[in-house]
Formats: sequence, C-alpha cells, structure tokens
Amino acid sequence: MENKNTSSQLPTALKIGNTVTTDKSTIIENFNKHFSTAGHAFHLATPTPVNSTAPPTTTSPSLPHFSQICSADVLNELQNLDPYKSAGLDNLDPFFLKLSAEIVATPITSLFNLSFVSSEIPKDWKAAAVIPLFKGGDTLDPNCYRPISILPCLSKVFESQVNKQITDHFESHHTFSAMQSVFKAGHGCTSATLKVLNYILTAIDKKHYCAAVFIDLAKAFDSVNHHILIGRLDSLGFSNDCLAWFTNYFSDRVQCVKSEGLLSGPLAVSMGVPQGSILGPTLFSVYINEVALAAGESLIHLYADDTILYTSGRSLDTVLTTLQASFNAIQLSFRGLQLLLNTSKTKCMLFNRSLPVPTRLSNITTLDGSDLEYVDKYLGVWLDCKLSFQTHIKHLQSKVKSRIGFLFHNKASFTHAAKHTLVKLTILPILDFGDVIYKIASNTLLNKLDAVYHSAIRFVTKAPYTTHHCDLYALVGWPSLHYSSRRC
Repeated sequence: MENKNTSSQLPTALKIGNTVTTDKSTIIENFNKHFSTAGHAFHLATPTPVNSTAPPTTTSPSLPHFSQICSADVLNELQNLDPYKSAGLDNLDPFFLKLSAEIVATPITSLFNLSFVSSEIPKDWKAAAVIPLFKGGDTLDPNCYRPISILPCLSKVFESQVNKQITDHFESHHTFSAMQSVFKAGHGCTSATLKVLNYILTAIDKKHYCAAVFIDLAKAFDSVNHHILIGRLDSLGFSNDCLAWFTNYFSDRVQCVKSEGLLSGPLAVSMGVPQGSILGPTLFSVYINEVALAAGESLIHLYADDTILYTSGRSLDTVLTTLQASFNAIQLSFRGLQLLLNTSKTKCMLFNRSLPVPTRLSNITTLDGSDLEYVDKYLGVWLDCKLSFQTHIKHLQSKVKSRIGFLFHNKASFTHAAKHTLVKLTILPILDFGDVIYKIASNTLLNKLDAVYHSAIRFVTKAPYTTHHCDLYALVGWPSLHYSSRRC
C-alpha cells in the first residue's frame, strides 16, 4: 500500500507505437496495457520455445496444510496498520480497519481460514490499482514510468499471515540457498555486499586477479511463470491443498491504472508475482533459488533480482575463462526459468590494485554474442575496480551538501525541533546506509563525510565553525560517525 498522498500526474502526451496521443482516457488505457504485459519480454525476445527447468527433487519435509490463523494475530496486524496508506480498489480504508480492529478481527480471521479450506481467495483481493510514476527520461515513453501497485488492505493482512507460515517452514528446513541473502532474517543489502566485498579484498591481498559479472534481469518479478513456480513449491514438499491455494492465488488477477480521478478498464495479469504484495518477494526467492547450483567454479550471490557472479585466481586468462563458463551456465538457468537477461545493464568488472593488466581485456559475452561492458564502478554502493570508494564518497558528499545547502537557505523557516528532525530524516540515513562497507576508505576521503556531518549539526545547533567536533556531538547527543581514526 502506498501513502494516501501518493499521486501521479499523467503526462500531457504519450507515444503509442508511431503516434502520440493527448487524450487522457487513451493514455491511461495504454499505460495499463503496457504494465500488464511487462512480463512478456522473454516470450517476445525468444520466439522459439525454451524448455523450462524441471523442478529438482528434494527431501524437504512436507508442508501438509496451512495452519489456522489466530484472531489475536489478525487483531495485532489490524491495530498496526498505517492509517495513512491508500485503500485498494475495494475502497476499504486502512484507517477504518485500524479503528474497528477489535470488532472486525474475528470475522476477518474466519474469512482467512475459510480461504484455506476452500482454496479460494476473494476476487476483489486479486485486483490491483496501478499508479504510473515517472522515473526520468522521455515523458512520452511509457517505459520511463514505474508502476506502483496498490492492493486491497485485507489481502496484504492475509498475505502477511501466509508469508509467516511459509517462511517459518523454509527457515526451519534451510530451504534457501546459502548464496541468497534477501528475505532471510539477519540478511540485507549491506550484508550481501559485505560478503562479496570480503572475498574481493582477500583476493587482492593474495595478489590475485578478481573479476565479477553483475547480472541484471529484465522485468524479473513480472516475468515469473506460474506453472514453473507451482512446480518449485511442489518440489519443496507443499501439499496438494497448499498448491491448490497458490494456484488460485495466481489465477484471475487483474489490474487497473488509476490517476487524476480516472480509472482504466481491468486487464488480466497472467504472469509474475503480484507487485506490492507481501508474498511476492518470498515466492520470487523460491523461483530463483536453484540458480546458484549452476555457478560451477565461480561464486555467486543472489539478492532479489540482483545476481553477482565472481571468481579469482593468479592467472587473468584462467579467471576470465572460468567466469565466462559460469556466466554461460547461469544464462541457461535463467532461460529455463523464462527470465530475460538485460544485456545493456549487465556489466563486468576487474578488481585489481597492482597487478599488470593488458590494454584490451578478453570480452565476457552473452549467449547471444553481445560483449559485456567493463565498468569502473557499480552497485548501489559505488564499487570501483581498486575498492578505494572514492567515487562513492564523492557521491555521498555531493548529495548531502546539496540537502544541507537547501536547509541553510531556508533555516529561518524552521524551529530548533524541526531542524533536528529534518537532519535525522534527510541527512543521517544517507551517511548511515552501508557505512560498514566503505569504512575501509582512506582517512582523507572519510574526513570529507565527517565535514558534511559537522555542517548538518551546525545547522541544528547554530554552533560557530570554530566549535570542536566533540563539542558538536555533545550539543545534539549524537555519536561521531567513526569514519576516521580520530577519537575525542
């Protein structure tokens, strides 16, 4: 669910094929057609049928049935709803559900449990309102808009309970590959990056070459084949009753685009895990879980739809040959899942600080014969080939400086409390995200982040520039960033 103030202004015009339309009704209908067929990219790019990967056999204990949901759990979910989130197409407002939680929790729980018994989900819960959100680029191009999906509130409450049951089952039986970080307790983007980074640093310390391919998939979540996914769940020991429930969960799903008071007609969504759903990310993890088995002699790490393939060794030729072989196998594995490689966004990188490198590196190529681009920086944390983090820290410094400049320019408009809150919400998260990853950078670089942090504190406290940094921390009660070796 998105915030109630989530809004999307339709473009004044949209390109449809070779024509441009300015009619808002036509624009909204074509947005819906575009978004509802996003998962068809594989089939459009691969006219020759590709055999799907057969579900692997497994010895995982069976999940014989879903457990009955307790009304106390539903009550807790309803009471913790964000009342500022938007209602879905059923117009059932989270604020109302939160307000009436003690009254409606029991009948809603009965409805949830009835769904388990009948293996049916109310059709209204399978209808999504989609808001087109411009993400940059050409306003006429529908590809430059991101679909924000809003599902009925009750469907998300229900899915939360189902998700807890299946993730508990997966975790207790160690279902997910150790090479997959996302949606696992204690794992996240930072821990995933740290794992890869530690391997690269170790290789560099050993005077080894280390190369990596950063794999990007086109519309991965939208491209999930339901038949293959049900087969995956079957192989993991889900009973026929559970499989029947999931089959119904995927069937008869529709979406409408909603914007500026207009609502498109409904269109069927026959592929993908539902955007904005609670179950979607977990089911996608199930879908790609076996991909790691194809990595061969290389290492692999999967985080949602981001995949990193990497290896190291004393010989550069051997490293690149090994990486190419593993990349070929991974591509075949993705093809078996009917997931399409986004060649333009799939990149490779050679990590090296001191070893000799030829002027022209051997190309890593896709199965279709396209050469991957070698890059000097990649990922949300901007990795560079020498792991200096210079580019990343400059990016953070520029981003924070821009925001602090805006705050100082408008400082007369804010109370002390407002200043304190603004910095905590808009500045500190930028400095905190992934800080354990790039703290190995040089003190010269890390001091640049100390400097912008101190500027943020001066904005809150009005302290003069001559104030020592230790005194600044005391004024706001915040710790130092611990970026440099300095200690108060």
